[in-house]
Amino acid sequence: MRGHTNGGVAGSGADPLAGRTALVTGGSRGIGRAICEALAVAGADVAVNYHERADAAAETVVAVEEAGCRATAVRADVSERDACAELIASVEDDLGEIDVLVNNAGIGRTLAPAEVTREEWDDHLATNLTAAFDLTDAVLPGMRERGWGRIVNVTSVAARNGGIVGPHYAASKAGLIGLTRGYANQLAGDGVTVNALAPGLVETDMVAATTAEPEDVPVGRFGRPEEAAAVVALFATNGYLNGQTVNVDGGIRFD
Repeated sequence: MRGHTNGGVAGSGADPLAGRTALVTGGSRGIGRAICEALAVAGADVAVNYHERADAAAETVVAVEEAGCRATAVRADVSERDACAELIASVEDDLGEIDVLVNNAGIGRTLAPAEVTREEWDDHLATNLTAAFDLTDAVLPGMRERGWGRIVNVTSVAARNGGIVGPHYAASKAGLIGLTRGYANQLAGDGVTVNALAPGLVETDMVAATTAEPEDVPVGRFGRPEEAAAVVALFATNGYLNGQTVNVDGGIRFD
């Protein structure tokens, strides 16, 4: 039987998430893949959600299994509510009830203000923000019943400084910070913590598609996905962190 405890960390020693199941949306590449690997190192079984790249998701599954944990890859377009429900059901069938939810899936098409159509707005909000609500809403009853849960929303420094992708992207990511704080305020007494990671210029496909340069970062380089993933692992294993948004941006913004 999978053990659950109230508060604190899930396990002890080198595997604080032993016996826990994590779902990482957009987990096949970039920061998402690094998060899957970091959670596996901490002892969690990991469900790798992906939308298009089945080959990349399969590689992430192998990486999790090499860390000694179970893994499964589940295709789902999280911008669709029904797909979110099916994703949760599939993960629970394969690995068990979800203890750690990482809302990492996101899109970011660089657009000038005049190019942001209502269709683009709706698409970005559905994928970057509403999906996080739908998935959180689905896993919360079980987390609250068990008295233990960790939810991490991957936002962006663009939520606070506007960024370079466009207002549609910045608004969707800012909404995630509000969602994080709203849930964190209401759920901490139930043993469920909610936090947010705000990456800056990290080596991902999205950043590669922009005009950003390493010299734009105070430390003089882009971040590595594993540096962002380490913060998610901290959120998942520390029961006293709640309602926080941590910037991993090389010093672009101070809070």
